[in-house]
Amino acid sequence: MVASSANRIAERLRTGERSFSFEFFPPKDEAGEEQLWKAIEALEPYAPTFVSVTYGAGGSSRDHTIRVTGRIARETSLLPMAHLTIVGHTVAEIDAVLDEYAAAGVDNVLLLRGDPKGGPTREWTPTPGGLTYAEELVKHVAARGGFDIGVAAFPERHPASPSCDFDADVLVAKARAGAQFAITQMFYRAEDYFALVERVRDRGVDIPILPGIMPILNLAAIKRQGELIGTSVPDDIVARIERHGEDKDAVRAEGIAVAAELCEELLAGGAPGLHFITLNRSTATLEIFDRLNVRV
Repeated sequence: MVASSANRIAERLRTGERSFSFEFFPPKDEAGEEQLWKAIEALEPYAPTFVSVTYGAGGSSRDHTIRVTGRIARETSLLPMAHLTIVGHTVAEIDAVLDEYAAAGVDNVLLLRGDPKGGPTREWTPTPGGLTYAEELVKHVAARGGFDIGVAAFPERHPASPSCDFDADVLVAKARAGAQFAITQMFYRAEDYFALVERVRDRGVDIPILPGIMPILNLAAIKRQGELIGTSVPDDIVARIERHGEDKDAVRAEGIAVAAELCEELLAGGAPGLHFITLNRSTATLEIFDRLNVRV
């Protein structure tokens, strides 16, 4: 079954209107479920271009991702996109997941290789009967049909990559394999994003590249995550946040201000929109929206 263009992310991005989107993760318990749906309820009135739901390492949240994206499709006005990785899956299992997404009314997928056990810098070992690269997954899903396809992009060098140019080559290969848009890993320097876009455009590929935004609400946590995924926090931003010491409210306010400034610079520079990594909470995103004068 082919979805209507109104239910396709790539079609919405092609209109040229500024895109705003939100990323959630599948809850692990009842309290997390309640928190997730409170966030969805708070953000729905902002009519985002789409929302996405992540996929746990090795498919660990597969059933939850299918359930959450299906419920979003059925019970809200939001357009859901489900993540899918190749870690721990055979091709047959990948097809089964895609069948479940389609049956749940989810017609948009973000296709990722995913990280090996222990993190992205660990040696990659393909699953027997599975795939090795995200590009292969994109080709497979594109040949199958029925889905709009997004992929990951890296403004800073991927931890397992030899260079930013290599990362651009990988993104270009995924686009030529059938990817229709990309979403970046979080980052904190607008120039890193614009440099990535320039590298990709220089290679003849013009797919929309949406910047991924995660405000710094806890500096130590962001640093730890950044070390795993290859994202650095610039010294000047660290200094801005550290000057508030143990004042959590002031640290949070500074993190929101930093994120809003980044968003303003990205939009002024021509970014097609913003993709907010919400951590299943709405407040920080809404505060950034308020600073950007985004209204319902």
